[in-house]
Amino acid sequence: MNNSIERVKQAIEAVVAESSVPEDPVHSKNTLEWLLRLKPDADEALQIAAIGHDIERAIECRKVRRADFDHYDEFKAAHARNSALVLREIMQKCGLPTAISDDVCRLVCRHEVGGDQRSDLLKDADAISYFDVNLPFYFEREGYAETLRRTLWGYRRLSAGMRHLARTITYETDSLNTLLREAVLAANVEFLVAWWLPCATPVIAASFGGVTYQASFAAGEIRWLATGSGCAPLAGLEDGYPSNP
Repeated sequence: MNNSIERVKQAIEAVVAESSVPEDPVHSKNTLEWLLRLKPDADEALQIAAIGHDIERAIECRKVRRADFDHYDEFKAAHARNSALVLREIMQKCGLPTAISDDVCRLVCRHEVGGDQRSDLLKDADAISYFDVNLPFYFEREGYAETLRRTLWGYRRLSAGMRHLARTITYETDSLNTLLREAVLAANVEFLVAWWLPCATPVIAASFGGVTYQASFAAGEIRWLATGSGCAPLAGLEDGYPSNP
């Protein structure tokens, strides 16, 4: 069985290496590294899921497209299911036992949302890897406002302990460090709004880096306004969903 596991890992790495998304190969390996930091004795199914959780993104003719979905969470769920389908084909070709293949697919299908101890581990490893290695690539490709939205969304995914860890990450450029702090501030303001829900119409404002954030709760929804010299107004920050994966 060890040979089939190694064949699966090598096959996944070969597919991911061809991705048009430049950070995909390093993110795949980095997610595995984070998984093993969080759980040094992680089983083989978890390890395979870690390196292959985004594999469908590397296959242009098969990957799901953000534009085909009205809601970002629906897109992410479809992305996870599609990656599981690609992985199942690879695992079958490599002769991996069905029980392990089924476990890998279940984990990958839940890697965006978690829901149990093992899928939560995978979600945290994936999410913290975005901050560790993906964010600079994303910023270069998508710009400040879109990366801020993606970073806020990713920060929300993290468990409490991993949020603390994410706040300690530093980058080589001041703009990325500022962006991370702004995302953390925005998430903290969201928390305060949620905590203050019993009030009739709570309005909370905070400033950082030349940007003023104002969050209000009305009619069951959080409304955001972010303006100032630090970045362009963040239309769409109210749901925190980025436009791109």
